[in-house]
Amino acid sequence: MLKSMTGFGRCELVTDAYRLSVEMKAVNHRYLDLTLKMPKKFNYFEASIRSTLKQYIQRGKVDVFITYEDYTEDTMVLKYNSSLAAEYIKYFKQMEEQFGIVNDIRVSTLAKCPEVFVMEPAAEDEEQLWKILEQALTQAAASFVEAREREGENLRQDLLKKLDGMRLLVEEIELRFPQVIADYRRKLEDKVRELLADSPYDENRVLTEVTLYADKICVDEETVRLKSHIEATKAELLQGGSVGRKLDFIAQEMNREANTILSKSNDQTISDRAIVLKTEIEKVREQIQNIE
Repeated sequence: MLKSMTGFGRCELVTDAYRLSVEMKAVNHRYLDLTLKMPKKFNYFEASIRSTLKQYIQRGKVDVFITYEDYTEDTMVLKYNSSLAAEYIKYFKQMEEQFGIVNDIRVSTLAKCPEVFVMEPAAEDEEQLWKILEQALTQAAASFVEAREREGENLRQDLLKKLDGMRLLVEEIELRFPQVIADYRRKLEDKVRELLADSPYDENRVLTEVTLYADKICVDEETVRLKSHIEATKAELLQGGSVGRKLDFIAQEMNREANTILSKSNDQTISDRAIVLKTEIEKVREQIQNIE
């Protein structure tokens, strides 16, 4: 399937214990650029997240937003910092000796000292957490890819129509070329007759001049290559897959051939067709920028 590089996907998993949401959106980019925005507890899974998403995405600037809410009551646990408590005791004794006062420290007093008892998040079951995160990621990615494929099909149909129009322009240029040569020969013969009046002239010399002129403005190679590029582009579009970079290269080649035709031409009709052709190639190239 042909895929657009723009797309959006979302998945939300809600239970009595948690709510997990994954959202993905993407725009055009030359390579794959993944930006993750998520709670700190998921930082451990960053490599796994990127590896999972790369199975679905080859190109594009993709922003991934992950939110997580834990509804369980045991999300925090009380921790006793014994080493810090020992430090307090040590300094209480030092104060007793230094100032000659009674060390009346009690457990209840020590417990009130800062950081002796602290509340910390409960340890997560990483395996279970990754299991639900992976489920949300794959569902969001599947939705994301589906959106890209729908847009990709629209791009395919639009590009195929544009390519058919481009081929017609190339064929019009090919049909016009013999008429340009014929017109040049007629004008040349008329000019020679005008200059020589009724005197005879060398028709072979005129033919040679026409041949040199035809060789100078001949665009057969360019039109043949253009038609070949157009058919190659259509074949890639019909085949699908990650063909964006290849199509962009072909579009550059088509533009080069159109420029050559325009530079060689001194016929208004061919020049007009070449300008329209360049415009259509640019439209095609802009659309190709949206293909993965």
